[in-house]
Amino acid sequence: MFEQFAPFQIPVGDVTIAGRVGGSGPPLLLLHGHPQNHLIWHRVADRLAARFRVVCPDLRGYGASSKPPGLPDHANYSKRQMAADVRALMRHFGHDRFDVCAHDRGARVTHRLCMDAPEAVGRALLLDIAPTLAMYEQTSREFASVYFHWFFLIQPQPLPERLIGADPDAYIDAVMARRAPQPSPFTPEVQAAYRAALRSPGAVHAMCEDYRASAGIDLEHDRADRDAQRLCRVPLRVLWGELGIIGRLFDPLREWRRVAEHVDGHALPCGHYIPEEAPDAVFDAVVDFLGAPR
Repeated sequence: MFEQFAPFQIPVGDVTIAGRVGGSGPPLLLLHGHPQNHLIWHRVADRLAARFRVVCPDLRGYGASSKPPGLPDHANYSKRQMAADVRALMRHFGHDRFDVCAHDRGARVTHRLCMDAPEAVGRALLLDIAPTLAMYEQTSREFASVYFHWFFLIQPQPLPERLIGADPDAYIDAVMARRAPQPSPFTPEVQAAYRAALRSPGAVHAMCEDYRASAGIDLEHDRADRDAQRLCRVPLRVLWGELGIIGRLFDPLREWRRVAEHVDGHALPCGHYIPEEAPDAVFDAVVDFLGAPR
């Protein structure tokens, strides 16, 4: 996997962002979700690199990227800050404007990037999320049960850090198993890498800070957009797993059309972890939406 890619570690502001870059063609940024890292793209990255210049970073706080202590208001883990990180990273590689395909937390970063710097993003594919504000405002018992980590990780430190830190492998396995079909779509090699990343110093705290930001400062930014009637101008394609919780408890197209001007999309025959469960569908969606030749 990642046979056409080279690793990187690039200083960006107060952090170093790690990941892989490879391929040639129009620039494409791939962003991962929780509790994973850029390895989620291992089943599709090499095929995309035949058509695009692909940049696959670990978000701040994840994988091999820096994990700074959180600020009192969690602003250094806000999606605004993470969006600024990846925009600076793409500029480092010479790309002032690029397309994005992003899953889960990475898709939330992409939403904020599209709002704060629409001139930087041509088009964006968002995988298996509804807008953060909509999901918090429409929380039900079923959603809170399946997505329990949304409400556990935001508890004040050090409680979640201490509990997860006692057995991070158990946490990552349990969270991922609740939203993945059986048999597992995760290869033993990649699952071991996800576990190892969460065991690295500062990783559990950084993960909690990501979610604390989403339940606080990120909602402030989203509400400010709503109050000002600012809509996302970047064309979006939204895909979700028909076996997952997003399509069952939310109406993804309706919710995205409330916050964006140009939205289309549909369900895929998989669960939450779309890049690993349905890599062929992801490849086809990227090529179709971004207009590259097949």
